[in-house]
Amino acid sequence: MRSCPTCGAQVARDDDFCGTCGTYLGWEADTGQAPPPPSEAPTRRIPVAEPEQPEAVQPAEPVAPRPEPTAQIEEPEPDGPPCPSCGTANPPGRRFCRRCAHRLQPDDAPAPRAQSRRLSNHDRHKSWRRLVILATVILLVVAAVLLYPLGEAAVQDVLDKTSDAAPVAPAGVTASDAVPGHPATGLTDVRTDVYWGAPGPGAWAEFTFDHPVRLVQMLVHLGPSSKPDRFAKQARPSHIDVELTRADGETRTIPVALTDQPQPDPIKLRTSDVVRARIVIRDAVDLTGNRHIAMSLVEFFTRS
Repeated sequence: MRSCPTCGAQVARDDDFCGTCGTYLGWEADTGQAPPPPSEAPTRRIPVAEPEQPEAVQPAEPVAPRPEPTAQIEEPEPDGPPCPSCGTANPPGRRFCRRCAHRLQPDDAPAPRAQSRRLSNHDRHKSWRRLVILATVILLVVAAVLLYPLGEAAVQDVLDKTSDAAPVAPAGVTASDAVPGHPATGLTDVRTDVYWGAPGPGAWAEFTFDHPVRLVQMLVHLGPSSKPDRFAKQARPSHIDVELTRADGETRTIPVALTDQPQPDPIKLRTSDVVRARIVIRDAVDLTGNRHIAMSLVEFFTRS
């Protein structure tokens, strides 16, 4: 608190005007001292004529006395926390210092909540992305498992069509039955008039391979001879089943209707990892009297 230089009243140090007399306090606040009284300049007496004496008048009302200085007023001290920058005490609840405008309170609480929401949304998006990626991977695995046989068959088929065929000789041949003089070994003998003679339908001949092989096709030569005049002397198979056994034990059966002609009849096999091939006679033509079924040669081919 300070005193007014005019009336002596107690005023706050940051007041610009006296609350009692209205005196401007700016200069005193700046310098700390009351402004000096104006210097008295020497006066010069000028003779004037004596005025006439006025008539008697009624006395005026008395002028109010100058107010006496009031009691000293203590400036209330703010009970809030001091400013961390300048140390000025501030009333509670203020966000900025009343002297230097330094921030007195931390950022508003909603900001962390908004950040938490953003982080939560981000985490949810990451979880959704992970679920989508996991579902996609599972679908791809399932599709690969289900479609792998089809895809493998398609690839093998393309390779079969774009590759040259090469003959592959079986390691051995056996038969369920044979007529005298015409064993099953005649099916791998390229000599003329050598053939396998089967007594009737139901007989079979089986070929074995010393290692798993991809069989592309086979050629079946019917009749006792490829010569036209001797081709029809014995009965010929008209329907056969080709049973292919793979290295894993899986068996595939291909029913075939043969063409009754001296030329070889091609049969598409297109099976991988074959270790055994069995030909089962289901039906025959010209099987009359004492005739038997004749099959002169069987050739197997793989990819070159």
